[in-house]
Amino acid sequence: MSEPITLRGITWDHPRGYAPLLASAEAYGRDHPVRITWDKRSLKDFGDADLRELAAAYDLLVIDHPHAGVAAASGALMPFDEFIAADQLAAFAQDSLGPSFASYRFGGHTWALPVDAACQVAVTRPDLLPAEALPHTWEEVSALAKQLRANGQFVGMALCPTDAMCSFLTLCAQNGARFADDASALASPARIEHSLRQLRTLAGVCHPDCLSCNPIAVFEAMSKGAPIAYAPLLFGYTNYARPGYRPHRLRFAAIPGASRALLGGAGLAVSSHCQHPSVAAAYAAFVCGSEFQKSGYVTAGGQPASLAAWENPQADEIAGGFFTQTRTTIQQASVRPRAAYWPQFQEWLGECIHRFLTEAESPETTAAVILKAHHACALERHR
Repeated sequence: MSEPITLRGITWDHPRGYAPLLASAEAYGRDHPVRITWDKRSLKDFGDADLRELAAAYDLLVIDHPHAGVAAASGALMPFDEFIAADQLAAFAQDSLGPSFASYRFGGHTWALPVDAACQVAVTRPDLLPAEALPHTWEEVSALAKQLRANGQFVGMALCPTDAMCSFLTLCAQNGARFADDASALASPARIEHSLRQLRTLAGVCHPDCLSCNPIAVFEAMSKGAPIAYAPLLFGYTNYARPGYRPHRLRFAAIPGASRALLGGAGLAVSSHCQHPSVAAAYAAFVCGSEFQKSGYVTAGGQPASLAAWENPQADEIAGGFFTQTRTTIQQASVRPRAAYWPQFQEWLGECIHRFLTEAESPETTAAVILKAHHACALERHR
């Protein structure tokens, strides 16, 4: 008997990111002569690490959708349309939750299949804040924060550079300040300034540790008993809605304002350096297919991207109602630019926004710096 084909994959370091992939490798390996191993990288590296370097080292990559343009420009990934029939890709598109599938298409090709769907959502500790007390506007969030502080409790946020940038982009989307893929359209300075003011106000009323937190840190604190009753903008993690996962079970809800929450999630891609691309693509189709997504993927702690999984009552029960609580929000989510310049620009933008929140720079000055840098980056990549 010949040795099985071995594929190496890289995902991100959280049970939601790797546990369902380990389960999928075991399930797929039972029926196919393929051995799949998975390594992990940090949440920050998931968003910011160089796609080309990862593709040189791994066969399978779990990626963020803004890297689709880098994939198209660099040739680091294999387009799925070369290995999967058009009708099968159409079925993935039909089964996509919100813009998940479309977010991995760029330049006429599909660079990843959606394996995990997420967006920014609100979260609460139901024992500290009942559902009827949830805020629906940003003004109500500030008022709630003041009420909670009087009782020794807090509103939480994730405001490390990466997540400060993500919350800023959600506010921009709500305010009609769109960052385009190219330099032909600039967002309104006044709307950028307004979004910055909103974010600074939120930072000023939330828990003092939030400027160093990512979503996982906030979820861990809330679910383990920290006096954080509510957080308005965090990328949702189904794990924390599940019974028994942590001492305090969390409940999720729509964000305040006019929706347009920033899309997160993850796509499963095949490296152009992979020696067995058709095998890797077939495995990816299995993991991202609705049958495994609504069964083994959810059971192993995953957050699927399949609409069929999100609409499945048994899957929703396993996930503690998370899918019902957040499905409408993700169906209306906003997508970040995917041009090749964006991943590097968004890393810079995170540092810029974080500096704005920690120093005394005016919204007008920061908005001007952001727009100038965005125009220069977009223009440079299109020359």
